[in-house]
Amino acid sequence: MTQSTLRSLYIVLGSVSLGLGVIGIFLPLLPTTPFLLLAAFFFSRGSERLHRWLTEHPHFGPPIRDWNEGGVIRPRAKVVSLLTMLVGIWSVWTFFPAHLPYGKYGLIGFMLCMSVFIATRPSKPKSC
Repeated sequence: MTQSTLRSLYIVLGSVSLGLGVIGIFLPLLPTTPFLLLAAFFFSRGSERLHRWLTEHPHFGPPIRDWNEGGVIRPRAKVVSLLTMLVGIWSVWTFFPAHLPYGKYGLIGFMLCMSVFIATRPSKPKSC
């Protein structure tokens, strides 16, 4: 695969990730920030201009910069994520077919693990 083809692939993957992140703003069970982080990763390898645009964007840039500067998740984002995860757990518990217990408990276990991960991330950058 040529360098040009690889860069184009990274740009396409970054654009898809960014699109999913934007959709996640409006759909409560689709996370926005992980897709923005993924888009930043792909853009950093495909296009310096797109990477700079994304990380300097007034709305998309702050959570990316926070994560890059120490794995920080702001308190408001934590609350929204954890409440969304709680709704997801309730939905799986309530509506997932009873005849598929491994899938049901697997999804709930995954969401609980992600909740713990989110809750234990720092809420503000460490001071020097």
